Amino acid sequence: MPLDPPDRAALHAAAKRYGLGLSDDDIASFGPFVHGLLSSWDVVEQLYAASAPVAPERTWQRPADAENPYGAWYVTTDITEGGQGPLAGRTVAVKDNTAVAGVPMMNGSPYLEGYVPLRDATVVTRLLAAGATIAGKAVCEDLCFSGGSHTSRPGPVRNPWDEARSAGGSSSGSAALVAGGVVDLATGGDQGGSVRIPSAYSGTVGHKPTYGLVPYTGAFPIEQTIDHVGPITRTVADAALVLSVIAGPDGLDPRQPRDVVPDDYVGALARGADGLRIGVVAEGFGHPNSEPEVDDAVRAGVDVLRSAGLTAEEISIPWHAHGARIWDVIATEGAMNQMVDGNGYGMNWEGLYDPEVIEHYGRRWRADGSEFSETVQLVLLTGGYAVERGHGRYYAMARNLAPRLRAAYDEALDRYDVLVMPTLPLRATVRPAPGAPREEVIPRGLEMIANTCVTDVTGHPACSVPAGVAGGLPVGMMIIGKHFADATVLRVAHTFEQAVGGFPAPPRLAEASS
Repeated sequence: MPLDPPDRAALHAAAKRYGLGLSDDDIASFGPFVHGLLSSWDVVEQLYAASAPVAPERTWQRPADAENPYGAWYVTTDITEGGQGPLAGRTVAVKDNTAVAGVPMMNGSPYLEGYVPLRDATVVTRLLAAGATIAGKAVCEDLCFSGGSHTSRPGPVRNPWDEARSAGGSSSGSAALVAGGVVDLATGGDQGGSVRIPSAYSGTVGHKPTYGLVPYTGAFPIEQTIDHVGPITRTVADAALVLSVIAGPDGLDPRQPRDVVPDDYVGALARGADGLRIGVVAEGFGHPNSEPEVDDAVRAGVDVLRSAGLTAEEISIPWHAHGARIWDVIATEGAMNQMVDGNGYGMNWEGLYDPEVIEHYGRRWRADGSEFSETVQLVLLTGGYAVERGHGRYYAMARNLAPRLRAAYDEALDRYDVLVMPTLPLRATVRPAPGAPREEVIPRGLEMIANTCVTDVTGHPACSVPAGVAGGLPVGMMIIGKHFADATVLRVAHTFEQAVGGFPAPPRLAEASS
């Protein structure tokens, strides 16, 4: 709809915002200039409307509780293009931060409820073209800012291994549906570990690709410099297959190098990993909240890889211990600026925007900000204070430190083919009860990210695979590689999977298949 021309009160409010010190006479003088300039806004809206897409007619349902295992579906669908391809006959859950045209997208937040995208995300277009069937939208955490599975709307996601525990976040529903055998494959998003955290908690394979390898176009952003999309699957072979389908530039995402050429990730698995060198990163173990069972399981996993023909030795990357602090500043100030103040997309970058979601979300949260989750409120309080006092200098310093952090990883990867550490310091925790105090809600959402968030800053590919089971719960092992050497990471992960005879399934699923 056209912008209403501002009256004098509106212009006074704009002047006050920037401290312009304009008098009533000044406002009266500026009025005609403002009104004249705003006519361009009306023309742009008319031009955009003439070429805007129309959402396709697609059937979807909100499943009843009895038909919604683990509370992991937001809506269910049955979308296919009916063609042949490498994913023909395979079902996919799409994380609900990612657009499927004609199907509601809530992104775990009341502020997006009722929004229906007009366009498919690039990864969705590619999955459908490869023959996949989109089985539905998987619940994700509120604006994807939680590593637990308790902040999402419409409700928490339950872990298939123990339904009282967290499935991990923010791609909570995606991992639960794959781990529970409900779908074959899923997509996830990763800004602090949100593909790998639920994979570690739920016992799936979660691959965060190299930054820029997979287009983020059509997924709701958090912070442009750390946004990633990747696969969540039961096996490494499936992760390689999905990555082969969704990787490569689309010309619409500024996160991507325009000349990146995807590898043959499936074919690479046949080469094995014999003779590759592993650096076991000491700083990835022994965090204050590390569980001995986790560290032991990952070290045992390294021994399995040794027995499979790889070499491994412990190394130190002191900058890894600084990585989470750098991420804190980037993710807090950056998310406040882009995800909230910028209504998800912000400005000043060239690529495909989503005007409809920007308006829907921006209007809704500005009408009542009290519905933000506890973790997002923490971001706004901390980021708002820091930017008010520092005017963005701390974000700028953190971004300037990111290359040093990346270089510390690169130096280690000059000597080793991959790096290994626990994905998370701990196993799946019990979800906070409804109405739990924020002193419990916030730690449960952020306590696990110390290892995963670092590679979101550095952009290196990182894959979480189940190292084993301890106390009836999965333990994740993270394998990290050189930029765009995702194939090498997957080769090591596949070698481990073959050496242990396949990854364990939740007891109920294992019993059903035996």
